[in-house]
Amino acid sequence: MTGLGVRSSSNGSLEKTGLNGVVLSIQTTRAKPSKMHKEREAGLLLPWICKLAGREDGQVPPSLHFNGTFVVNHSYMLPTNEEEESINIRNISFLGLNAVLSPPMHFLGYTLPQGHPCNSFTLPPPPADRKRTGPRPCPVCYLPVEEAIALMPNAPSFSPLLKNLTYVYEEPLNRDTEFGGSDFGGYPTLKHRNDSFEIRETMSVHCGFAKGPQPGRNTGFDIDEADLLEMKQCRGIVVASAVFDAFDDVKAPQNISKYSEETVCFYMFVDEETESILKRERGLNSNKKVGIWRVVVVHNLPYSDGRRNGKVPKLLVHRMFPNARYSLWIDGKLELVVDPHQILERFLWRKNATFAISKHYKRFDVLVEAEANKAAGKYDNASIDFQVEFYKNEGLTPYSVAKLPITSDVPEGCVILREHVPISNLFTCLWFNEVDRFTSRDQISFSTVRDKIAAKTNWTVSMFLDCERRNFVVQRYHRAEQERYARQKPPVPKFSPPPPSLPTKPVLISSDLPRKVSSGRAVSRTTPPRRRGRRSGPRGHRKANLPVRLQDSA
Repeated sequence: MTGLGVRSSSNGSLEKTGLNGVVLSIQTTRAKPSKMHKEREAGLLLPWICKLAGREDGQVPPSLHFNGTFVVNHSYMLPTNEEEESINIRNISFLGLNAVLSPPMHFLGYTLPQGHPCNSFTLPPPPADRKRTGPRPCPVCYLPVEEAIALMPNAPSFSPLLKNLTYVYEEPLNRDTEFGGSDFGGYPTLKHRNDSFEIRETMSVHCGFAKGPQPGRNTGFDIDEADLLEMKQCRGIVVASAVFDAFDDVKAPQNISKYSEETVCFYMFVDEETESILKRERGLNSNKKVGIWRVVVVHNLPYSDGRRNGKVPKLLVHRMFPNARYSLWIDGKLELVVDPHQILERFLWRKNATFAISKHYKRFDVLVEAEANKAAGKYDNASIDFQVEFYKNEGLTPYSVAKLPITSDVPEGCVILREHVPISNLFTCLWFNEVDRFTSRDQISFSTVRDKIAAKTNWTVSMFLDCERRNFVVQRYHRAEQERYARQKPPVPKFSPPPPSLPTKPVLISSDLPRKVSSGRAVSRTTPPRRRGRRSGPRGHRKANLPVRLQDSA
């Protein structure tokens, strides 16, 4: 399907020309391994192989070629936490040579063919609409769903330095620390916090669910056993969202392919209050489904603030879905309107990134963002000031061009795309710890965690434009705003029909009668007739009450 469609506004609908972006078919070529990976992959007997060994017919997919030779499709399943971490060796005959080949250790990325339109795709200038100066969506160059699915990596991406990550649980909880915390996130000391930014091959850090080794089992944010078992079965892509305190309505994703409906895990986390509304208004029953969403009811919420509770599935989705490879988080106020495979291909796989988030549409400096949060009453001002001063003492400075190629320190955190590899899992764990310790405004702590990890590794976050984010999600009003709008809308008056009456002949007002003019044409009078009678004033003109002009004041 090919087409270019742009929504007229961030709350608009899709144009009929197709998905809200450019969808272009390609013949993809795999990129050569970078120098950093050559030594790591030196043990392989042939160049990097990713798409053929798993096919019984031995045919090479025509859209996947490597340097004009072949690309192998192996049946590679990531080992789970409960399975032995072993990979079967396959015997493959190629060009008359018998070789023993192992699947690739890491996903090395790919490049689109030279001259492909997506390589030279540029954003058109924004429409000249003076009435709308705020954020709006822009077109995105997606691949067709079928090709995006075919390009899903079969091996995990490389995790620099960190290879093994485990999580701390405290039994019993030690609340007597100088750095604070919570029963859900634990009470790490300041030394624990500083040590967690010293990236090593094997690490153990606080990452929520501090009361026990199994997330969701008597740890706070508790989940029914049947739901936990279902969540463990998700081994590919998970799309997660949450609604607490009945703050939003559950939005149905649009333009989802049949393949994604059958293979992608769509999970919506709600509290008991939201569950009761879904039962009453959306027909939620024992099948636990609302449209494509699998609804999971969370008990024993760890925080009194619903927005802070939402940070648990937002940042700790890798702990709740231990076998998932990729996740796409969207806030409850958003409606997904593009297939998840297309989104991940465009912003993760094509970029060879493991974590992607959009920039804030307007602000790029943390200090400016903090002041904006205070002005909007987003959180207690004293708590925001304390957090900012703490970061300043650690070296936080206003954003400057010295941070290039980093172009922003402030994300628009309502959408997160990530691959569940150790380094990205560490990032969200440490980000959550800052949210748990300081304010729930995660935009303030984002750059501090990112920069501390980047200082020890060559890993960083991929940040894309906010208008690109608005291309694949549509923001809706919160539930309270919808109800307030419905109350403010004036009711339509109901009038009884007039009684039937006899038809009457139209009557012409005298001022509407045509009159003769010197040209001989008849014209209708559009002004009232001049009053006849005695003229007033010495010259026959009526006096007018003119305004009095006062002298200019000094």
